[in-house]
Amino acid sequence: MKRADGGLFLVAGDPGRRGRGKDPLLEMIFARIGRTRPRVAYVGAASSDNRLFFLWIAALLKKAGAGEVGLVPLASRRADTARARSLLESADVVFVSGGDVELGMRILERTGADVLLKGIRAQERPFIGMSAGSIMLAAQWVRWVDPAEDATAAAFPCLGLAPLLCDTHAEKEGWPELRTLLRLRAAAVGYGIPAGGALQVAADGSLAALGRPVQRIALGSDLPELKP
Repeated sequence: MKRADGGLFLVAGDPGRRGRGKDPLLEMIFARIGRTRPRVAYVGAASSDNRLFFLWIAALLKKAGAGEVGLVPLASRRADTARARSLLESADVVFVSGGDVELGMRILERTGADVLLKGIRAQERPFIGMSAGSIMLAAQWVRWVDPAEDATAAAFPCLGLAPLLCDTHAEKEGWPELRTLLRLRAAAVGYGIPAGGALQVAADGSLAALGRPVQRIALGSDLPELKP
């Protein structure tokens, strides 16, 4: 069933908010999606489906306006892939959580969930990524064979549901990983989403900053930031 497109949201997350009640940014996002108590499929591949992390994020989503939140089982070699598919296909919103980008993409590719997620997004289903989940929804990310040698850096593909390059909550460090990725891809611009901020990507590709200004990182001098 095709649903009204609420867009795709790349959220940085704010570790400092832990235990502080409702998240106003998530509340804003659910308001923009425009569904009452939507069912959320939680993709926790980047944290190996960590149960405690899931329970914490699920509670945060429910406080912000979500209805039922179901963990999509993917990480285990014995994962119930039929249940995973059912949860994803029946959800009103897909949420991709944080952790390790490379691990998350490896699990999605191994289980075929990467192809399934692309098909679901093609139906204009709203997606929310948080932290590493936001990067996974974007086009590419970067890995190092030897973290001490920048020459060993290489880009690898992500889901590409958001046709851009981004990083999250690395503003204090000056976005070094994103800058490396831009050099590798000779890309013109990447988006630095600060803690407490988000980037909304509409179906037509237009962008809007939410919560806090989103920085536009460029190979030369950085471009003016996107303001909420």
